[in-house]
Parts: sequence; C-alpha cells; structure tokens
Amino acid sequence: MNNMEELVKAYLTIRNEREKIESEYKDKDAALKSEMSVLEQAMLANCNSVNAESIKTPAGTVLKQLKERYTCSDRDNFNKFVIEHGAVELFEGRIHQSNFKEFMSERHEDGLPPGVNVMREFGITVRKPTVKLS
Repeated sequence: MNNMEELVKAYLTIRNEREKIESEYKDKDAALKSEMSVLEQAMLANCNSVNAESIKTPAGTVLKQLKERYTCSDRDNFNKFVIEHGAVELFEGRIHQSNFKEFMSERHEDGLPPGVNVMREFGITVRKPTVKLS
C-alpha cells in the first residue's frame, strides 16, 4: 500500500464510515438523552413530593443534588473584580488557542511569554476529490 492514491482511498473509506457511524450515534444519543431527561424529571418530582434527598430502590438509588454553574454576563467588570481581589484562581487555566496565536503573530519577535510552551507537529488533511462540472 505504498501508492499514495491507495492510501488516500483507504483513508477516505475509513473516514466516511466513521462519519456514518457518528451520525447514527448522534441521532440515537440525542433520543436517549431526551428519554433520560423525562425520567430524571419524574424522579425529581417523586423526590420533591415526599421531601426526600434520596430514594433507595432494589434497582438503584436516586440522589437529588443541587448543581450550580456560574456564568459571566459582564466580562470587563468581572476581570476588574478579579484583578482588584487578586483572585486569578477564578479563571480556568487554559490558553485560547486561536486568540493566543493571533496575539503571538503580532509579537513574534518578543518570543513566548514566561510559563508558556508551544508544541508543533505536522498532521495530514485528506480532501475528497472535487467534482469537475462539464
């Protein structure tokens, strides 16, 4: 299989099969998630009706849990708050890849900021052949 055309054909065949499986999976997964959500709401209603934090059954135990998720509606004011209180731990510790790439393209001669590393590796992209219109 040293012929590049054969490698590309094999690659595209596998990729197409994966896309098909992924599409089928997404449809089934969405339906299952929807069904689970209905069941979760029914179990929550049951917990609420008997004022219970948990209900044990022979099939398993239902636990009622409060989930909290914080969102930011005013990024500028939140950034000021973090700086004023020295609370940088309120941010998640990852670099926004495309923003950082753009930032570095404007400051390439300065080198990387302290504490930042870069990993570069070549990858392969395979495109389907284009259909030529007659």
